[in-house]
Amino acid sequence: MTEEIIIAGFGGQGVLSMGKILAYSGIMQDQEVSWMPSYGPEMRGGTANVTVILSDERISSPVINEFDTAIILNQQSMDKFEKSVKPGGLLLYDPNGITKHPTRKDIQIYQVEAAEESAKTESGKTFNMIVLGAFLKLKPIVKMDNVIKGLKKSLPTRHHNLIPINEQAITKGMEVVKKYS
Repeated sequence: MTEEIIIAGFGGQGVLSMGKILAYSGIMQDQEVSWMPSYGPEMRGGTANVTVILSDERISSPVINEFDTAIILNQQSMDKFEKSVKPGGLLLYDPNGITKHPTRKDIQIYQVEAAEESAKTESGKTFNMIVLGAFLKLKPIVKMDNVIKGLKKSLPTRHHNLIPINEQAITKGMEVVKKYS
């Protein structure tokens, strides 16, 4: 099993941390892992993306041009990465702020209203975990207990009190993801 993923959106949406949590989760499952972030100097508000590869075999290169999955969180990323999903692959996106929805017929397309659901929570900072939950519902490539271990590894100790809220957000993402038609 090899899963090649691009997660793309604005800086501040938790793009890089979502990728890091997936990477740590893969490590916890003894998978080969590659995590390669890319972001502009403006960070928060600028574009950011991360390529994550999880595999049972050695990863020959972290640089790839086609992905099994694209997780898209803004229009710029949709414009750039929709065409990079392999035929038969998965495109998951939050429709908030998307004006030109995906049009390909040779891939699976799903939506998760993560911005809307995150706004309903008391913390309001669960957006990326809702998206992660939606992805894991569609492609359960890492086990939930390893995702929690990945959260613990990537969050500073002073924020470990937020792990239950993040776990609830992952569950919410699994509940609200839907096929785009």
